[in-house]
Amino acid sequence: MNVSVMSSDALQKAAAEAVRRSHAAEQSPRRKLPLRVGTRASPLALVQTRNFLTRLTRFCPVLRDMGAFQEHQISTEGDRNLVQRLAEIGGKGLFSKEIHEALSAGRIDFAVHSLKDLETNLPPGLVLACTLKREDARDALILRDRTVKLDPADPYACLPEGALVGCASVRRQAQMLNRRPDLRFCLLRGNVQTRLDKLRAGACDATLLALAGLRRLGMEDRVDVVIDPSQMLPASGQGIVGVTVRESDIDLRELLSAIEDPEARAVATAERALLAELDGSCRTPIGGYARMDGSELHLSGLVASEDGKFLLRREIRGAPLDAARMGYELAVELRRDTPEAIFAEIRRP
Repeated sequence: MNVSVMSSDALQKAAAEAVRRSHAAEQSPRRKLPLRVGTRASPLALVQTRNFLTRLTRFCPVLRDMGAFQEHQISTEGDRNLVQRLAEIGGKGLFSKEIHEALSAGRIDFAVHSLKDLETNLPPGLVLACTLKREDARDALILRDRTVKLDPADPYACLPEGALVGCASVRRQAQMLNRRPDLRFCLLRGNVQTRLDKLRAGACDATLLALAGLRRLGMEDRVDVVIDPSQMLPASGQGIVGVTVRESDIDLRELLSAIEDPEARAVATAERALLAELDGSCRTPIGGYARMDGSELHLSGLVASEDGKFLLRREIRGAPLDAARMGYELAVELRRDTPEAIFAEIRRP
């Protein structure tokens, strides 16, 4: 894919225009600076938000020293309730519902999210305005006993028979059980440090986390095994930061488009289209991972049963401009070749 990177001059012009319009707002009822950014209050969410703002101001010096942004930390239901699976308390959207309520009500101007936590159908009047360059999308295995021998060719060989894995993702659980049906699972939720503390305290023998989050937190040294997508397909949107705004906020959408990563937008579009067509929720063992192979977009999709006894994986290739169509077509193929009982299980109340 020929990714066109906007020059710093172009970014500065876009930012200057947005600032000019914001100053003009002082003579009208339109929005004024500072721009209010909404984010979850978790350490990872704050790092992602601040990295995003740093990137924006780095290429737009006109914003750097004028207090252009104001951070609003918002508590979400997904952060508050750590004793139930996400599917039991509402599924996807639990990390964005309160943030998007604030955005719709005008209490904030835009919001920064881990794209994998963002619902595929946004609330009316809100749009995904910007996707940032993807960090490594792979999953990582973290062990309590770090003295065991590791085999890169078999990422699960380091786990003893009947090992207890702390996990909140049915996607990860299903794929591991497909390879290792002897493994046992327990619910392990919370922010990254909380999960690692619970692991260290003996709550389980191993856990899985997104490599992207560990890298952003400077904790990559805690990783024992990085699992290749051929062994565990990532979640749709994993490793991508997305920014949502009000659809009517044309000025801000134009500003954010200046730092959009075209490759991230293409792969996110394909993955989210796949997830949307399959009715993906937090109880759905679905994986979706797209990457560029030269100028061609390569999308892999997966559907499984929660116990891992059924697992279907398919792939499709095409042009980046066809990303949404590819996601839809691959989802239709996966649904067609998956026993209806699997989707009945997914849809159960």
